Amino acid sequence: MLTSGKMVGFIATTDYEKARAFYEGKLGFEFISLDQFALVVRAGDHKIRISKVPGFTPFHGTVLGWEVGDIEAIVTWLRDRGVPTEKYSFVADQELGIWTAPSGDRVAWFKDPDGNVLSVSFHP
Repeated sequence: MLTSGKMVGFIATTDYEKARAFYEGKLGFEFISLDQFALVVRAGDHKIRISKVPGFTPFHGTVLGWEVGDIEAIVTWLRDRGVPTEKYSFVADQELGIWTAPSGDRVAWFKDPDGNVLSVSFHP
């Protein structure tokens, strides 16, 4: 049963050193291992396997996201660690880059060094 297991995310990179500096150094994830197959980090109870892919082109949409309780605090924390949010034209809040959906859900997007789009979201 998949609902009892832990999620493992997969991300592509062209440079393990830059990816590790970002995921461990900027986002604060725990380094687990690096071998010929992947750089592995832990985000809470979940793992992310970051695989080196030469000539990688990032997907244009979000590839990983985190649901958070206080999106303003998280976005400010990211900004203070040198991780700016994307300032898409449809986002009214151009200071923090947090979009508010008609439902009241709130989302902010940011990118890793390879251009992978990541997000944080709040769902009231």
